[in-house]
Amino acid sequence: MKVETVGIVTKPHQGDVARAAAGLVDWFEARDVTALIGEDAAKLLDRPEAGVPAEEIGRRADLIVVVGGDGTLLAAVRLLNGRDIPILAINYGGLGFLTGVTLSELYDDLERTLAGEFVADRRMMLEVELKRGEQTVASHRALNDVVINKGTPSRLIEVEARVDGEYVSTFRADGLIVATPTGSTAYNLSAGGPIVHPDVQAILMTPICSHTLTNRPIVLPESVSIVVTFSYRGDDGVYSTVDGQVSLPMVSGDRLVVRAAREQVQLIVPTGKSYFEVLRGKLKWG
Repeated sequence: MKVETVGIVTKPHQGDVARAAAGLVDWFEARDVTALIGEDAAKLLDRPEAGVPAEEIGRRADLIVVVGGDGTLLAAVRLLNGRDIPILAINYGGLGFLTGVTLSELYDDLERTLAGEFVADRRMMLEVELKRGEQTVASHRALNDVVINKGTPSRLIEVEARVDGEYVSTFRADGLIVATPTGSTAYNLSAGGPIVHPDVQAILMTPICSHTLTNRPIVLPESVSIVVTFSYRGDDGVYSTVDGQVSLPMVSGDRLVVRAAREQVQLIVPTGKSYFEVLRGKLKWG
């Protein structure tokens, strides 16, 4: 893979993040690689000449470098709009399950990446459609999850789930998570769902604080189509949220159709780190 243009995605409001992002621009330019950053970030970094509209980063880049936490990485995935190019993620966030490269490892890993000496995990994504009657109101891809949740904390919502047309259950709960294996260590983990290795091609369905204690998380094959139908119980607002970043208001009778997407995401694996080493480090196991 020849890298001629790299996109740098960051939220540079923290001083150390800004310094790292600015250093990356200089590092790439010294190697005759065009570095693109978002217009707002470019102004904050005092590098306006590198600033371009965000969608142009996803359209032009041969490689994406993320400086931030998992949320910044998820935003970068949305910019790609299905393009199959690798992402190298540098952790400046909290837990950082997806952003596994540390600052001390950064430039060594970048040298190997530019030389084509890297390994990338291919992560499955979800295709999410919000349908209202016969109309598709919205369509998005999710690397982590899509969550149906309620606007008022004191009320339960009611959602019916079907898998390949077969009725599964009607959940009365705070909400419902449909997640990928990548997203299994995100909200799914907090809600009591299982951790699923990213090489397993599966879709997880996890109720959030179900009123029925026997409603448990379900692991489904990637080939299925899930339809979740929302019914009002009161006047509370209900939303489906894609990767924690895109919020879609729902009304009674709306259907959320979720299936495995054709597109996948390439995440460059940090040198010398296994998936279980990352789990041990992030979850403080052992």
